[in-house]
Amino acid sequence: MTDDTTPQRVPDPDEPLEANLEYLHRHLAATAELPVDRDASRWLGEADAIARDVATTDLERSVVDERVGKIETLLAEVDETGHEEADEHLEAARQICVTVQNSDFDA
Repeated sequence: MTDDTTPQRVPDPDEPLEANLEYLHRHLAATAELPVDRDASRWLGEADAIARDVATTDLERSVVDERVGKIETLLAEVDETGHEEADEHLEAARQICVTVQNSDFDA
């Protein structure tokens, strides 16, 4: 487990759903602090807004899946961010989306 300031680099289906959603939000929020391409920034910003909502709101699993699917669609619009560290956060966020949608988390 990482500390509160460093986002986890990979998803972990052994952790609770809420933890993975928080990691997703942290990765996307971290890209806002980095100098990324303008087009990438637009997609990442919208994805981050949804991720923040999903991470901070108690939602039914079907709603979480729908919103994480939307995040995944937005992230698919970004090939590269123009910044190596942001690209790493982007890839981690993509992996978390897949993990969340393909894992049965204990409630």
